[in-house]
Amino acid sequence: MEAYPLIRLVHMLAAYLTGLLFVLRLLLDLAGQPGWRQTPLRWLPHVNDTVLLAMALSLLVLGGWQITAHSWLALKLLLLLGYIAAGMVAMRPRFDLPARALAAGLALAQLTGIYYLAVSRPAF
Repeated sequence: MEAYPLIRLVHMLAAYLTGLLFVLRLLLDLAGQPGWRQTPLRWLPHVNDTVLLAMALSLLVLGGWQITAHSWLALKLLLLLGYIAAGMVAMRPRFDLPARALAAGLALAQLTGIYYLAVSRPAF
């Protein structure tokens, strides 16, 4: 249990970095700078999200959290899946700009919901 605070800190940092990298890539696309796709910005979010997921699973195991017993955690997982789907559409240049903008807004809203649930842990 001594590792729990460190794992939680790494998880939180990776979560904030996820949002930052997503917004950065959106802004670069919006500014007409698709060259980021040939830089580490193309794969860095995937590495970060792998760390984020590994830390989340570690927290589940070490903290004894149960998705079925904590409805906020189940909702967080559903929002995560929605964020991934919307983020995929938002980042794909083959979709038209209105579809990508709508997907980006949806992804950001879901990310905000995930952050809210992580901080407040409301009882439903």
